[in-house]
Amino acid sequence: MVHMSPSTFHQHFKAVTSLSPMQYQKALRLQEARRLMLSTMMDAGMTSRRVVYSSASQFSREYSRHFGVSPVKDVARLQETVPSSEQATDD
Repeated sequence: MVHMSPSTFHQHFKAVTSLSPMQYQKALRLQEARRLMLSTMMDAGMTSRRVVYSSASQFSREYSRHFGVSPVKDVARLQETVPSSEQATDD
């Protein structure tokens, strides 16, 4: 479609995004997982299946590597910040 060899596409993609296509796809899946857990209160196990990880433990490892904290701790921390920011706008 783009008239490039796979290696040329990879080079151009990485030049634009600073990530390989696979790293970019993984980052998108992990961002979607974070969004799902925050917006639907879905647990990490169900979320991992929803974003197509075959193993909840693999999902948890990759999530922790990407965000620097486990899915449960990350969502708890993010949920704590939402009420305080809402209060700031209500006052």
